[in-house]
Amino acid sequence: MNYWKKLLDLFYLVGSRYFIIAGIFFLIFYILFSAKFSNRRIQQKKHKNSDYLREIFYSILTIIIFSAVPVFFLTNNLTQPYTTIYKKISEYGWVYFVFIFPVMFILHDTYFYWCHRLMHHPKLFNLLHLTHHKSTNPSPWAAYSFHPLEALIESGIFIFFIFAFPVHPLHLLIFFLLMFIYNVYGHLGYELYPKNFHKTLIGKWINTSVAHNMHHQYFKGNYGLYFMFWDRMMGTLSQNYDQQFEKSTNTQNQQNTINEK
Repeated sequence: MNYWKKLLDLFYLVGSRYFIIAGIFFLIFYILFSAKFSNRRIQQKKHKNSDYLREIFYSILTIIIFSAVPVFFLTNNLTQPYTTIYKKISEYGWVYFVFIFPVMFILHDTYFYWCHRLMHHPKLFNLLHLTHHKSTNPSPWAAYSFHPLEALIESGIFIFFIFAFPVHPLHLLIFFLLMFIYNVYGHLGYELYPKNFHKTLIGKWINTSVAHNMHHQYFKGNYGLYFMFWDRMMGTLSQNYDQQFEKSTNTQNQQNTINEK
């Protein structure tokens, strides 16, 4: 009974996060202010309602898996005693608490890049990753639109965290909240960073909505999640990424194109 209650509680937490955050972005960019932000739209191709329904359906399956995996590892006697979760921040101090976050994001980006790239192998793509790529022009609802097997792979980073180094429950809560927000941004279909951001000292290493949208559109390159370290080092950044980013943030040219139409 305790297991099922925790599972339902976590399902509610993860599900609420999905529908509230993705829903807010969808409401702003696709319903209320779609015309206002049209000059920031990456692809002009319009979505179908069937696309949204498919993305939401597979996201619900992912939410179930993302809820079941933590509950399983944190409640059974075979794994729970060996986790590295601690409950008092004072055990490791505030310095550790704060500075472990960058480590978590870098490790997750590395995990995501190599798993993502592996799932694009011809022998694995149709089985694991095709479901996510049915969103060739993704919407915020696509952030969790995974095949159940891919969702299991994605949940592997949680398993790694709770066994690799000390983590406080707040680490997990805050990290996965920020992860999801950035994931929604990556699937937004609109670029929010300012013009020429991709050329700045920091911006050239930050993954953008343009970069991930190109990955969905062309099915190759741009495998990172938060950063572009691995894409740049491994030569998997799309060659025309700079041009596409400039096109998606050059509001004057986009407005002229819209007026001409």
